[in-house]
Amino acid sequence: MKKIMLTIISVISMLVLGAGGALVYAANVEKPKYKVLEKDGKIEIRQYPALRVAEIKRSGNRGNAVRNAFSPLASYIFAKKRDGEKISMTAPVTQQKTGGDWTVQFIMPSKYSLSELPKPDNAEVRLREIPAKKRVAIQFNGKQTDELLATKEKELRAWLKTKGIIPKGPPLYAYYNDPFTPGFMRRNEVLFEM
Repeated sequence: MKKIMLTIISVISMLVLGAGGALVYAANVEKPKYKVLEKDGKIEIRQYPALRVAEIKRSGNRGNAVRNAFSPLASYIFAKKRDGEKISMTAPVTQQKTGGDWTVQFIMPSKYSLSELPKPDNAEVRLREIPAKKRVAIQFNGKQTDELLATKEKELRAWLKTKGIIPKGPPLYAYYNDPFTPGFMRRNEVLFEM
């Protein structure tokens, strides 16, 4: 009985430490500094500044596309094959369906202008600046399944309809946490440009 209790206490301690570590990591990662213009529960209308991104296009289903894009983007920011300094990881990683492909983006730290960013070693990785935009977002927790994203997208579209707002373009999915963060602690968003 004593061994079982010690095992249970050890497992609970590891879970608490892991969750605490995930929270500390997430708190120390730079995120875009947007201004909240309107808030209604988990839905916000935000004004975003111009953002610099490294992006790559991938085909296939949403989950595979984001997984397949992560390695070349991470290779770029961590200077695996290119000269120059490493670039700090930021949040969120974003994903949007454009035509038949998915565009996956890492947002670059705000200290860099587009011209200051190191040139990618991989021709598929593209650097660009996204102009300042107004976006509406719904925030939620959980593992980023297609079903959860579709549910939240539907919820956000219904809210927009009640306000008489027609979104511009397809939804943008934003993922704020690393894959080791427990699902119930993961911050995710569905956003539309307004």
